Amino acid sequence: MMKYLQKLGKSLMLPVACLPVAGIMLGLGYWIDPAGWGGGNVFAAFLCKAGSALIDNMAILFVIGVSIGMSDDNDGTAALAGMVSYLMVTTLLSPGAVEMFTGKEANVAFTKIAGNQFIGIITGLIGAACYNKFKSTKLPDALSFFSGKRSVAIVTAGVTIIASVILFFVWPVLYGGLVSFGTAISATGAVGVGLYGFFNRLLIPFGLHHALNSVFWFDAVGIADLYKFWGMGGYEQAAAGEVGQYMTGFFPVMMLGVPGAALAMYQTAKTKKKKEAAGLLGAAALCSFLTGVTEPFEFAFMFLSPVLYVIHALITGIVCAICALLPVRAGFTFSGGFIDWVLCAKLPAAMNTWMILPIGAVVAAVYYVVFRTLIVKLNLKTPGREDDDLEAEKRVVLSNDNFTDVARIVLEGLGGKANVTSLDNCVTRLRLEIKDYTKVDEKKIKSAGVAGVMRPSKTSVQVIVGTKVQFVADEMKKML
Repeated sequence: MMKYLQKLGKSLMLPVACLPVAGIMLGLGYWIDPAGWGGGNVFAAFLCKAGSALIDNMAILFVIGVSIGMSDDNDGTAALAGMVSYLMVTTLLSPGAVEMFTGKEANVAFTKIAGNQFIGIITGLIGAACYNKFKSTKLPDALSFFSGKRSVAIVTAGVTIIASVILFFVWPVLYGGLVSFGTAISATGAVGVGLYGFFNRLLIPFGLHHALNSVFWFDAVGIADLYKFWGMGGYEQAAAGEVGQYMTGFFPVMMLGVPGAALAMYQTAKTKKKKEAAGLLGAAALCSFLTGVTEPFEFAFMFLSPVLYVIHALITGIVCAICALLPVRAGFTFSGGFIDWVLCAKLPAAMNTWMILPIGAVVAAVYYVVFRTLIVKLNLKTPGREDDDLEAEKRVVLSNDNFTDVARIVLEGLGGKANVTSLDNCVTRLRLEIKDYTKVDEKKIKSAGVAGVMRPSKTSVQVIVGTKVQFVADEMKKML
């Protein structure tokens, strides 16, 4: 399971790399024209629109990244399948479609389907799974045009209909449950603020933090922390210290905590990967500091190291609770970054906003020490610390170029074709499922000239062949 999550995390790296620059452009545009978001300044409008083009379509970026990254051979057909799945889910579960199916007003939860990052990841996984399973499908001659990779989109469509039916029942329950949970913890003071901060971060991978935010920031149950702070949404402008407790704690985390964690990740990255890590982490840290957009940083490691992400959520919750107890209040219209911190300082509801900086310095130190210690002690996978398996295996040279002979010897070492239940390959490896692990002879397999053998479970065997793996796989398929 952990390997699967780490592979998912790596597949998100490509789309995540698009997000920091988008966040920075959006933040700078907002800084130039905070009242109109580009409505009063053409240059700000260009920046805001350019940034929002990516931020607002993060789900689509994730569909493409996940479907390609999780496919066995990184083929673009998987991306097409993922998009088929995403378009179907967001159309079948749109409020208009749901109203047509049921004959009554759609649950508010369905307004959160389109553009949801979690839906993007789920549909990307559906596309990749269908591609991996059906890319080599052979159909009768009359339907041969749809054989192989052309069958993937068709199968994906069928699987997506089933997934949409499941989500039709599950999604409103999840959304409604979060709203009820948020309402319950709002009466518990600083402890509730801490719980909110913790779950706000914890729900980001699923895109459901918006449901929780609606309880505390807006008018879902009358708390309206954000509205009251800024005098928006029909509410009167609040006085100093009256509101803002559900926003204040995010400022030290986003402005200085995230950069502290990013520094720890950079310093613990492998030497040959530091430059690559610096580009991603540096841009993500700057994005978080300026604008409070943390997703580029969080999606860079949340699936690589789920434990570390839970720690991140826990620290955020603790900071939010502490800030709720201190005589400091700040609020945002966008997120808890430097820009909103500056802009909110003169509002009547603000209180001692300067305290964000010393609090943030302590938070940055905590993030740095905790992240660096855990990464090193537990050997956690973060940007720049990913396994080098694929790069190393691409350099593997098969010592025997007689692919038929290699396939025969490997098959014998696996216990014969009767012991093999499935065969597939990725860029460098044969991936096989077997019946009886006691029949596997690793020495026999290695005698074929392959680089190594891995056994992830009792029913799985992976043979490291190198970039010529496709030829060996083709020969072995003939034998099977």
